Amino acid sequence: MSRLSLQGLTKAYGTLRVVDRIDLTLEQGEFVSLLGPSGCGKTTTLRMIAGFVEPNEGTITLDGEVISAPGATLPPERRGMSMIFQSYAVWPNMTVEENVAFGLKLRKLPGAEIRKRVGEILEVVQMSHLAARYPAELSGGQQQRVALARAIVVKPQVLLLDEPLSNLDANLREEMRFEIRRLHDEFRITTVYVTHDQSEAMATSDRIAVMNAGKIEQVDAPHLLYTRPRTRFVAGFIGRTNLLPAELRNGEIGFGGVSVPAGQVPGAAAAGGGDILVSVRPQSIGLHRARPAGDGPMMEGVVAHRTFLGETWDYVIQAGGDGMRLRASAPPLQVHEVGESVWIELDPRQMAMVA
Repeated sequence: MSRLSLQGLTKAYGTLRVVDRIDLTLEQGEFVSLLGPSGCGKTTTLRMIAGFVEPNEGTITLDGEVISAPGATLPPERRGMSMIFQSYAVWPNMTVEENVAFGLKLRKLPGAEIRKRVGEILEVVQMSHLAARYPAELSGGQQQRVALARAIVVKPQVLLLDEPLSNLDANLREEMRFEIRRLHDEFRITTVYVTHDQSEAMATSDRIAVMNAGKIEQVDAPHLLYTRPRTRFVAGFIGRTNLLPAELRNGEIGFGGVSVPAGQVPGAAAAGGGDILVSVRPQSIGLHRARPAGDGPMMEGVVAHRTFLGETWDYVIQAGGDGMRLRASAPPLQVHEVGESVWIELDPRQMAMVA
């Protein structure tokens, strides 16, 4: 059992609250990412979990035992945790095999047990054929695999990862994030992963905690963060979106000259009236040369700008009578020229009200 709980956790430097009374609980075997921009407090939170930084307020508990509180912080080496750093931190004077075995030797395991466990984990991370090499002879991705093997082989209660892929190129980052998820699925170690890259968080996590200015704005499964953001910050930080000022009145949401029944927008029916903000993802907007059939919300517009991104076209559409501009995505073969008139079709089920 590795139930990790952060309650009212706070870290301040002078008057600056880097982490501001956050609450977060991880269940056994869960993979949770702390996602946010630089300076949001995610790395400080991870370092408090690791025991490198003492909180000013709040507690961290592991399986019901308090391991961090003001004036009472359990040392990192007594927490049963492994941490992987951005810089890999593999020892250059040791071979791959020696790096992976190091933690087991510190725990004074029998030699036969060490050889067995090192051999097994090197097979899992596909590094057995490189066991005798030194770090200088390895690529960045291979060094990161060594760091993962060394962290997992000691069977930690909690695995902590601090921006582990930021030094890799784009292709290696994509490969390694799937590798990290594969290893998690195999070993089911409770994991906290810090990143500013939403693609990494979406690909690896069971849940994502989005942080901003020291606070957690929303914790949810990746698909719910994308489709049901609760705040303006989350809607804008997770993927791209159109944030549209709208008015909720008499059960209708109005913007850009169209109205949408509030009951069709998830969560809107329970909201009060007045000015609101609606998130509309570019992928949820349909573009047509002629007015589409049906009675759903639609409006006319003009293509103001376009960018070809390979997998999609990114269009900016001037729409409505109030100068509203919408970003819309379309497949590669759906080509619209700048200045072309188009019909915009909206899907209320893919809209979200945000605070």
